[in-house]
Amino acid sequence: MADTPNAVPWARRHTADILRRWRIPDAVIETTNLIVSELTTNAVRHPVDNEPQNTGYPSLADVGTFTLTLQLTGTGLLVQVADRDPRPPVRREVGVEATGGRGLFLVSEMANRWGYYPTTAAGKVVWAELLHYGSGQSAPGHTKANERGQPAEPSGPVSDPLLIGRVLVGLREL
Repeated sequence: MADTPNAVPWARRHTADILRRWRIPDAVIETTNLIVSELTTNAVRHPVDNEPQNTGYPSLADVGTFTLTLQLTGTGLLVQVADRDPRPPVRREVGVEATGGRGLFLVSEMANRWGYYPTTAAGKVVWAELLHYGSGQSAPGHTKANERGQPAEPSGPVSDPLLIGRVLVGLREL
């Protein structure tokens, strides 16, 4: 996809379409869309440049591409966004008044695991994994292990573990 601002909503539409065809539950689609939105926004807003803190969108002369990959694995769903920026993603700590900068925090809270790796070309892939629910797996944010590496009891109420994802998606669409 071209790394232009309209790529983010198109990536969400594409994701929802593919996951519905795969018969993924709506709650997981909503959470995945939030992750896709955050990762593709980072690919669009932080292309390779010489400015240390670029927060704007690229000019048309600087438009490049990024790749969104969705993959069902044996244990869940893998979302990968490859971009042309070799710099590692940085999870920032932002104040309550900040209007941005929470993308990777949201990804880390909604995904079971996330990370990045450099590509052979100049760039990187940022990935996030959501585990299947209903097959004995816990929901994102609730998979913890005790000192023996066994799953620990979930902390707090788990009646709807994807509620925060749906709330965040709803807020983003306002």
